[in-house]
Amino acid sequence: MKSFALPLAFLAVACFLILVLSFKRAYAGVDSQGNYKNFKVSVYVVAGDVEKMKDRAWLEAQWARVTDGLKVDKVYLETYREEVRADQEAIDDAKAFFKEKGVETAGGIATCLTGYPSFISLCYTDPADRKKLQDVVEFTAKNFDEIIMDDFFFNNTKYPSDIQAKGQKSWTRFRLDLMAEVSKDVLVGPAKRVNPRVKMVIKYPNWYEHFPNSGYNLEDEPKIFDGIYTGTETRDGEHTDQHLQPYLGYDLMLYLENIKPGGNGGGWVDPYGWRDKERYGEQLWLTLFAKAREITLFNFHDIQNPMKAAPHSPVKGSLTAYVGSVFQKVDGFVGKLGKPVGLLSYKPFHSSGEDFLNDFLGTTGIPVEMTPNFPTDAPVLLLTASAAFDSAIVDKIKGNLLKGEKVVVTSGFLKAVGHRFDEIAEVECYDRKALSGELNIIKGGTFKSDGDILIPQVRYPTNDVWEIVTAQTNGVAYPLLLRCPYNKTNLYVLIIPDDFSDMYKLPAEILDKIRETVAGDLPVRLEGPSKVGLFLYDNQTFIVENFAAPGGKTVLVNAVLDARIQKLTDLVSGKVLSGKTEKGKTVFRLKLAPATYQVFAAE
Repeated sequence: MKSFALPLAFLAVACFLILVLSFKRAYAGVDSQGNYKNFKVSVYVVAGDVEKMKDRAWLEAQWARVTDGLKVDKVYLETYREEVRADQEAIDDAKAFFKEKGVETAGGIATCLTGYPSFISLCYTDPADRKKLQDVVEFTAKNFDEIIMDDFFFNNTKYPSDIQAKGQKSWTRFRLDLMAEVSKDVLVGPAKRVNPRVKMVIKYPNWYEHFPNSGYNLEDEPKIFDGIYTGTETRDGEHTDQHLQPYLGYDLMLYLENIKPGGNGGGWVDPYGWRDKERYGEQLWLTLFAKAREITLFNFHDIQNPMKAAPHSPVKGSLTAYVGSVFQKVDGFVGKLGKPVGLLSYKPFHSSGEDFLNDFLGTTGIPVEMTPNFPTDAPVLLLTASAAFDSAIVDKIKGNLLKGEKVVVTSGFLKAVGHRFDEIAEVECYDRKALSGELNIIKGGTFKSDGDILIPQVRYPTNDVWEIVTAQTNGVAYPLLLRCPYNKTNLYVLIIPDDFSDMYKLPAEILDKIRETVAGDLPVRLEGPSKVGLFLYDNQTFIVENFAAPGGKTVLVNAVLDARIQKLTDLVSGKVLSGKTEKGKTVFRLKLAPATYQVFAAE
């Protein structure tokens, strides 16, 4: 049999053409969309707007506004919300349009019957509501290989069928069990029977402290669903009803990543409750600081809203163009950041207490990373009242202390644990209060706070426990920070003001002492006022942010690093900073304008 051989020159040309064609195919979407290198950008479309997409002229005009300065990789097309259903024609038209644009599509479902200001969920003990939802799920699964559940997949009905089904359980326990069962039997199971390829994702909202009460089951649901998603809508802490602190947009991402490692698909942001563009932009960059794989903008219609600005924050261009500029800047450096790290804070499944305290601490410059599993090898461990939900917590603390590891507990934890804590130290948190405006560091001076703060009184045995910081009032001193020796290490008690935001009133010198004691073992430590955030990564990179709104104060802070670190490189500007050696550390002076951040690599 004759062999057939092509000339070498012909083979070379053919190979070259194949490579060129492959390159063009691979990068055609990137060239047309200008995708970001380190994350995907998605836009969520509610069911009512999906229905409008039958009108191609309307859709073209809307898409032009959405993509004004913004690059979009994926669109979530919702099939149900508040009794509005997108039909097959609308889904087909929308999918065809976005396919032409080179944009990926996925499905979305919102399981609420009524919207703002009082959201009412489906009744999951009502067979009719369960069938309605299953019909929607099956329809959506026929059309998409990925479905995300908007964060209305909770339960807040108390109808006769709920009351009967609840029996003797608490409402929290009943709803946790109910929503896990609905997840399996009404959502994931039926969807996969219709479309075995479908990836089911549950998106969690920002109010994580109250998840158990409404049935968000962080223990079971992440095992049932293929993926999870994080609501990082932190909005404006001072002027919205939730009063969530900005650090939550970063902290919650890490917590859910620790709950389902590798399965936290991204962060979800909306343009509500913001006074100026920086408060909206902050939600975006904090989500990406947490190394989000994808960021979803809610929603298609509302991101076309007019730009907002403070007097010191001029308006230029559209809101989407501003969002695009935020993404462009972050994309330039986020790939150089390592894995986020922080002071580990144990928050067991279904726990609550000292609501959102970790985010207040993060907004005072203490990097916090929540985890649902008790860390047995953490050099320093933070325990708030939530950790007291673990019935074995005292024995676990003793185990860490016996290994020489430090533990920091809050006054709320102390109160929640009660006399069980006597096994470690006989320290008690009273109901009585103390009002103080003068804080004293033992052998370190007295400093005035920015207004009086109200703290719980904590009793401790003299010479067995030692004060580090005290609050002085009417000739009497009450502890703000205590040291409890145990084995060859220490347990610390941090007394938290009744109003958590009073921590922002603490003078810089007091905050510095608290940061040094609580988080001094981390690679970087801040010195300076409150409302400055520190974000750490495991490759000697870090970010410092001034949380002040536009028109607020420019802040001067110190970044304190190991003495071996001699310089910092700004990963945005390329500028190199030199530090000064002080007390065996290298200190870098930083100046941050309001609503800005700086990104550094240490060398």
